[in-house]
Amino acid sequence: TAMAWNQLSSSSSSSLSVTSLEWFQIGSLRVDFELLIDPKSVLWMLIITGVGSLIHLYSIGYMGHDARYAQYMAYLNLFVAFMLILVMGGNYLLMFIGWEGVGLCSYLLIGFWFKNMEYSKAARKAFVMNRIGDLGLLIGLFILVQQLGTLRYTEVFPAAIERFGKGDAIITLATFCLFIGAMGKSAQIPLYTWLPDAMAGPTPVSALIHAATMVPAGIYMVVRSNVLFLLAPQTLEFIAIIGAATALFAATIGVAQNDIKKVLAYSTVSQLGYMFLALGVGAFSSSVFHVATHAFFKALLFLGAGSVIHAMSNEQNMAFMGGLRGKLPITFITMLVGTIAIAGIPPFSGFFSKDEILAHAFEHNIVLWAVGLIAAGFTSFYMFRLLFLTFFGEFRGTEDQRHHLHESPATMTIPLIVLAILAAVGGMMSLPEVFGFESALGAWLKPVLAPGLELAGEAHHLDHNTEYLLMSVSVAVALAGAGIASALYLKRKTAEEVNKAPQGIFSLWANKYYVDEAYDVLFVKPTLAASKFIHDFVERWVIDGAVRLIGRAPWATGQGIKFSQTGTIAFYVAAMVVGVILLFTYQLILPTL
Repeated sequence: TAMAWNQLSSSSSSSLSVTSLEWFQIGSLRVDFELLIDPKSVLWMLIITGVGSLIHLYSIGYMGHDARYAQYMAYLNLFVAFMLILVMGGNYLLMFIGWEGVGLCSYLLIGFWFKNMEYSKAARKAFVMNRIGDLGLLIGLFILVQQLGTLRYTEVFPAAIERFGKGDAIITLATFCLFIGAMGKSAQIPLYTWLPDAMAGPTPVSALIHAATMVPAGIYMVVRSNVLFLLAPQTLEFIAIIGAATALFAATIGVAQNDIKKVLAYSTVSQLGYMFLALGVGAFSSSVFHVATHAFFKALLFLGAGSVIHAMSNEQNMAFMGGLRGKLPITFITMLVGTIAIAGIPPFSGFFSKDEILAHAFEHNIVLWAVGLIAAGFTSFYMFRLLFLTFFGEFRGTEDQRHHLHESPATMTIPLIVLAILAAVGGMMSLPEVFGFESALGAWLKPVLAPGLELAGEAHHLDHNTEYLLMSVSVAVALAGAGIASALYLKRKTAEEVNKAPQGIFSLWANKYYVDEAYDVLFVKPTLAASKFIHDFVERWVIDGAVRLIGRAPWATGQGIKFSQTGTIAFYVAAMVVGVILLFTYQLILPTL
């Protein structure tokens, strides 16, 4: 391995493949335990380990009192390790091991406080729903093996270019199945409902899942497979539609939630929709850019929410917060930075990555751009609503909560400060070319995206006036969302006003479009009914009945013949005489028949 690293440092190559061992070989299919280090994986490694380390540090203060603290930290480390395997793997099978590993760790951490039955159900829901997506991913990998005979990245992509033409049915089917896996892991319609329920776990876990591990995995897989997806334009169009729909759908739900973590959860679903919108319109580097900035401000917002919950004695309903900026000044300032960043207000990081996605969407299809723009307005509204309800107005909690209000310890506030700085300046990775800058992130990723760029053909660029206009509209929508939130929530004083039952469309949003209830009717209850039928009839009467019959047959035979074993000699002699008579009779009658 050391020789390989020396080779990388002494060459102009943009990637390094390190094979530790030959894993297995079946016929012509050989799979090695191989790591691929290139600009794409290095960027993800920096996000995973950088943001992950801050979350580990934060966890010391947040979870230090927990009786199972050591087990929690072990799970957290395992989570990061599996995500690193996912992004460093040199073939799809090694990626799949990391893929399943983060699924396992999410189950363990979402249900960490498993004595609470609701938390255990949330963990089970996340695990089962991800298995649905993983089945699609596996089918896609089977198709690649059957068609190309390899799972190694450096072999799959050139073989696919040689084998398939754009729009071929086989590659379209394969990429569609791969995207189903991404839909489950990255919580896109219709496989998104597990992610809001994943809030059951400790808050640092929520930050890790939403920002540095697990949910960005679907983005990574599509970006890594950009060559395959560019050969399937129908799949890309489908991805763009799903991404835009998810961005708007989840944003509307976030508007009507009062649980501070639920707002951030639906925000993540919405922001992931933006990333898939970028992938669908072929803007792979823009999607990666938003992954990076989202990691900064979403980790910041979740950890900030954790600081608030910590101060509020585990209260999560914003109706019972308010006026906290004086008691939690560091948490307030850092969450203000995160809110401005996610709302897309310049010069904070979220503006640059979101604007880049919207510009590419406008180039591709004005309807997709409009949906993304409306979602951006909702995002600004619900995030400033969260900020105002939590930190402004009068305190609406109990006197006991007021008495215990305090800023979090340094182990929790230092990660908040670092993430706030990153959320503020992270946009410098890819400043708009219209301002005369060259995208550092685009240049960094160009070597690994080059084959896909060749397939995509020459990109069309908007003229400067159009770009300036799109930026102005985007900022205006974000400021409008913040302004409306200010008018509605800045001066609210009572918990009853905040908790008042929403009416009309807000009621539909507050109840999350009743999707969970629909899934319960369409899938959960029929599955449980079928399981009960199988248990009560098929298993109990057919399977168990057959097993009991096999056991009872010898017993019944024994019961029948045991009466012949009397132990009396006279009975045995009489039986022998009767037997002899029957034999003679049989011998005499048989010849006449």
